[in-house]
Amino acid sequence: MMPFVSVFTSFVLSLLLTANATLATYPPPAQAPHPSPSPHHHHPPAPAPAPSHPPVRKMVAIQGVVYCKSCKYRGVDTLIGATPLAGAVVKLQCNNSKTSMEEKKTSDKNGYFFFMPQKLTTSGSHKCKVFLISSPSAACNVPTNLHGGALGALLRKPVEAPPKPLPFELFTVGPFAFEAAKKLPCHY
Repeated sequence: MMPFVSVFTSFVLSLLLTANATLATYPPPAQAPHPSPSPHHHHPPAPAPAPSHPPVRKMVAIQGVVYCKSCKYRGVDTLIGATPLAGAVVKLQCNNSKTSMEEKKTSDKNGYFFFMPQKLTTSGSHKCKVFLISSPSAACNVPTNLHGGALGALLRKPVEAPPKPLPFELFTVGPFAFEAAKKLPCHY
């Protein structure tokens, strides 16, 4: 059995010697050339972003007008023939997640009303609505939903800016209207 081991051993040794000789004489692989460094463009660091300031909270004021609709247009969403209604009561209601606020005002001889709540700022104004509450006139006491008067109107900024800056943000609602009850006869 010994001759087999020596034949096998000499065979393995000859393979190893051949492999070493081949590796030693084999030319080394060509190396890929290193890319030449590209010209370095120096970019200054980006400027720091401007500090962000939270939006300025301003106090809020709300204005509107209440009318008595002409009996002729009862049930129609129009103010044709309407007259300003003095003594009408309107309510401002704000439902914030933390607090609720409610205020009532009475319209003047021109039907005009104005709210300037002490604790309402622009940040909470989107949670507020103004509603028609009551009319002093028995002949014109049914609240209509013209411009959201009966169901509550959201505050909106006026189309035109005031001529002088105001110490508050002015919002508008309406115009609102009351009308005659259907059971009352109209005198054309």
